[in-house]
Amino acid sequence: MVNKKEKVKKSHLKIKVHKKKESSKKKGKLKQDGEVYLHTGIPGFDILFDKHYGIPSGASVLIEGGPGSGKTIFCLATADGLCKQGKKCLYMSFEEPEERLMGHMRHFKWDVDGYIKKGLLRVKRFDALDVSRSVEALLSAAKKELLIEIDPVLFPEDFTPDFVVIDSLSSIASAFSGHESRFRIYMEQLFRYLENNKITNFLIREVATPSHIGATYKEEGEAVSFLSDGIVVLYNVIYENGGRACALEVLKMRGASFEKKIVEFKIINNKGIEVNPNKVISKDRQKGFVLT
Repeated sequence: MVNKKEKVKKSHLKIKVHKKKESSKKKGKLKQDGEVYLHTGIPGFDILFDKHYGIPSGASVLIEGGPGSGKTIFCLATADGLCKQGKKCLYMSFEEPEERLMGHMRHFKWDVDGYIKKGLLRVKRFDALDVSRSVEALLSAAKKELLIEIDPVLFPEDFTPDFVVIDSLSSIASAFSGHESRFRIYMEQLFRYLENNKITNFLIREVATPSHIGATYKEEGEAVSFLSDGIVVLYNVIYENGGRACALEVLKMRGASFEKKIVEFKIINNKGIEVNPNKVISKDRQKGFVLT
């Protein structure tokens, strides 16, 4: 173990276990089996789940898709919906700066400034290279011991979130380029931390062509998909006639029943996003299309 006296920069990982949140912070829709579920507030999305319960509280959910498929907007919309319910949300960006993300929310008329003022929302940018360097430092200090305990997500000490977005795993993975074993260690610790602290979270991952529709994709660390509790896939739909659209599919969600279908997903200018659970993307509706 690392000597407690060893100084670690504030921006780096810490060997520290945060106290679990009080159960009162985890209010949501209560199912008969005692499980708590969270409504995202995104029109049409929660309807895809059994009895409209939504996402199981404390779940780690991959938000997966290609460039321009709407991953960031989907996660920001979820933060907006949860802030409206009085839940505290943390958006951790390893790519876009804070002001640009807040600008996206203002564009859709979401009350980002009000949420921040009320202490419901925190948007913060991090450096993925800091994560990589810190993991290496901790492994070196522990003499390459693989069972190290770390606080892997750099939470602000003055903010205890109910919901976290990590944007994106792809950026973090690139910082571990050539060191897949370290990335795997980091991801295992990350999922363990989120689970132990009962934090519902969305982890954005960019995948150019979804592997589950027949493409070949080598995952960094080969661990993320099976460690996650759920996978929500956002698609770019390209029709043979030149038309384009967006679609959404709940591919996996432990602890919840959901509809297995690919449905229309819209980003509406100056308004927000919505899912049409009754409009299935199929070749019967418009011949010839590709999902990316």
